[in-house]
Amino acid sequence: MTGHLSHPARSDARDNRARMVEAACAVFGDEGLGAPMREVARRAGVGPATLYRHFPTKRALIAETFAAQRRACHTAVRDALADPDPWQGFRELVERICELHAHSRGFADAFMTAFPEVADFAADREHTLRAVTEVARRAQRAGRLRPDFVVDDLVLMLMAHRGVQDAPPATRLAASRRFAAYLVEAFRAAPDAGTPAPLPPAARLHPASPPTLP
Repeated sequence: MTGHLSHPARSDARDNRARMVEAACAVFGDEGLGAPMREVARRAGVGPATLYRHFPTKRALIAETFAAQRRACHTAVRDALADPDPWQGFRELVERICELHAHSRGFADAFMTAFPEVADFAADREHTLRAVTEVARRAQRAGRLRPDFVVDDLVLMLMAHRGVQDAPPATRLAASRRFAAYLVEAFRAAPDAGTPAPLPPAARLHPASPPTLP
């Protein structure tokens, strides 16, 4: 009898855990890492004791919540290093990092800050920045990336990109893609002659109609 009951119990526990991770993704994504654990429990429909039974620390919850984003970041780095076109690899790495950060305020916080609960992300950040340095050197040797680009420029870019999180959720990704496109053009060593490549669609960030340029 006990054996028959253990399977539904394990299934309930898995469902609870998945629900808590989903709730944490939403809460940390919207509010950042400063959001309290009790808000995650409330959003998941469980008691704080249940949340802490599965995730004894906030650090453990954050690590599992953003595991997929961390894997995506590692994949973006590997793809950039493997790309036979150094400029293409650099450009796509910038675009993919921006997109990952645009999807979640919490992941951007974890990646960019020294928040004490997410020390594990420091290794991800250092790994990514080392990879960007290598990809950038290749693109510079190919004459495609500005020779004065340094990896601190990527950090500066992501600090500025953090403001995208203040955009309405419906337009956040479009704003991020347009932002990344402008940055890539700024990093280019010698912009192609003639008509520049079209930008991604503009994001409507203000309800009023934009002013007409003279």
